[in-house]
Amino acid sequence: MIQKFFFLNLLLMQSIVALAQDVANSVWHVQAKNINPNNYYGVTVANGMIGIVSAAEPLKVKDVVLNGAFDTYGRGRVSNIMKTFDFANMDLDVDGRRLDKNSIQNYAQTLDMQAAALTTTFDHADKISVKQTVMALRHLPHTALLEVEITAKKDVAVTPHSVLSAPDMLRDVKNFYHLIDRPHSLIPLLTSVARSPTGKHTVAASNSFIFEEERGKEPALIHEEWDYGLHRLKFTINLKAGQTYRFAVVGSTTSTEHVADPHNEAERLTIFAALERTARLKKRHTEAWNKLWQSDIVIEGDANVQRDVHFALYHLYSFAREGTAYSLSPMGLSGLGYNGHVFWDTDVWMYPPLLLLHPEIAKSLLEYRFQRLEAAKNNAFSHGYEGAMFPWESDDEGQEATPVWALTGPFQHHITGDVGWAFWKYYQVTKDKTWLRERGYPMLKEVADFWASRAERGNDGKYHIINVVCADEYAENVDDNAFTNAMAREVLGYAADAAKELGIAANPKWAEVAAGLVILKMDNGVTREHATYNGEIIKQADVNLLAYPLKAITDPAQIRRDLDYYEAKMDKNGPAMSFAVLCLLHARLGNTDKAHQLFTQSYEPNKVPPFGVLAETAGGTNPYFATGAGGFLQTLLNGFGGLDITKTGVVQLKTRIPSAWKSLTLKGIGTERKTFVVR
Repeated sequence: MIQKFFFLNLLLMQSIVALAQDVANSVWHVQAKNINPNNYYGVTVANGMIGIVSAAEPLKVKDVVLNGAFDTYGRGRVSNIMKTFDFANMDLDVDGRRLDKNSIQNYAQTLDMQAAALTTTFDHADKISVKQTVMALRHLPHTALLEVEITAKKDVAVTPHSVLSAPDMLRDVKNFYHLIDRPHSLIPLLTSVARSPTGKHTVAASNSFIFEEERGKEPALIHEEWDYGLHRLKFTINLKAGQTYRFAVVGSTTSTEHVADPHNEAERLTIFAALERTARLKKRHTEAWNKLWQSDIVIEGDANVQRDVHFALYHLYSFAREGTAYSLSPMGLSGLGYNGHVFWDTDVWMYPPLLLLHPEIAKSLLEYRFQRLEAAKNNAFSHGYEGAMFPWESDDEGQEATPVWALTGPFQHHITGDVGWAFWKYYQVTKDKTWLRERGYPMLKEVADFWASRAERGNDGKYHIINVVCADEYAENVDDNAFTNAMAREVLGYAADAAKELGIAANPKWAEVAAGLVILKMDNGVTREHATYNGEIIKQADVNLLAYPLKAITDPAQIRRDLDYYEAKMDKNGPAMSFAVLCLLHARLGNTDKAHQLFTQSYEPNKVPPFGVLAETAGGTNPYFATGAGGFLQTLLNGFGGLDITKTGVVQLKTRIPSAWKSLTLKGIGTERKTFVVR
């Protein structure tokens, strides 16, 4: 009998080790082991509405971010995206003593990207093993699920706490607790409601336990209110050695940005999820993510790169969703970076991969811009221009939200062209003429009218755009920036094309200005970044963007000339997406080895521990930089993969992949969900 028991245990241990090895080698899992709380940058589980950022503390989360909810506080006297209540925090007492980071062993966290679930495991002495899995439910945008398993190594009493606490910026916090008592179910509701810093919004969150016990056999619950900003619900279970106890916590959060009555709505959503039960919640969440992953980038021959690709896709898919009018901040829903504002990062860097892989999600990003068109028209009026002038940093209302000391706000005007460019690319991919009539052309018309009023005719008879901040942000208040002028020229043409598609007479001024806009060159034949550029170090790609994505420069010799010159001028501490552009252009020119080198440089130095989430710059500490992920993915889709958006739709250019890869497969592309392969 003893021998049999030993043999079974040995088989169990072997199976556990094998499973751990499979996870470690999986292209769908990112693991964090040997976690150092002093050098920890968390990973986010998100569903396009809420973002839950992991923490180094056991059973804790760092932040819970609520998309769309902004108020004025903190940095720069401008609006900031808000944290909501930390409704996904827990405490755990073992034999009456609270666990913390110093009393646990074997602490590890694993992100399952395919299932969009973060699992944390740890041991406490010789008493218990704990497993917790967190999901921001894809099918329920305001709701998250936490599954917990506690396995006793010896007889032990455990007391789990569901903790609901308010971040410091919320005020007038009110806490509530009550039971929904029905013959078939008991639903305990832990709820908090507060006002945003200025009182602009009401924010609410509610959570509940889901027990596996039959009705009437649930553990006894104790509610504790510690102070106005925190309360908790707990229960105690006595476990025998070898026994595993399972339960779940489901929580929801919303605000007056989303509904008129967030208090009741948060509780209703939590009740709904509690009565759906854990298995059904997971099933629908998994089905939603399986649908997202039908569009994928598959690399054969390099498992590490494949994992990194899935990591980038996971974040873009997590930070946005179909059927909304919300856009993407450079840091997505991974925290409060860049105040949650929307920049050109969305339109030029993160939007293009989503447009190819999930046009329905890309449409939401465009809807964000369209619903703020009136604000952009008012902005143009205030600055003495016609049409629409989009803000450099856009908040929930589409106002300029750049702190006043940053000159990018009033002068980085290429953003308006970037918006128009994104709108036309959507039409080229989808050929949705109804959308073009209702959304696309009205936007392009206002953008074109802006540029027609913004450009000035000089004594040379040409058109010039005076006094701008370049895409290269080191160059402030200069004239005739290459990217700005080229982007203006492109979108003036797009507006005319859109008018033709709809049988509308285009403004003749558009063609006149487009034909007259200057793109300057230096004596050596290199495209000049701006009128006074003289070889200075640049922050990020500017001139090279004329070759891609604009295609304003198509001559291979000129593309090479500009590449060779500006690569040497690029700040090595600049943002990740600049190296992605260089990579992409080298790939299209057939310089595959050079492209592969730049491909690695576009993201690998930017990883921070323990998950390898991306910072904005090499050695930076502000993850997750979704802009960098967007550039990285474009190297694969539009560089090595050869995809190009043209007037006829998505086509594939001839290209090559790095020799280390066996094949590159691009799945679920465009509205027809096509597959493209490069071998």
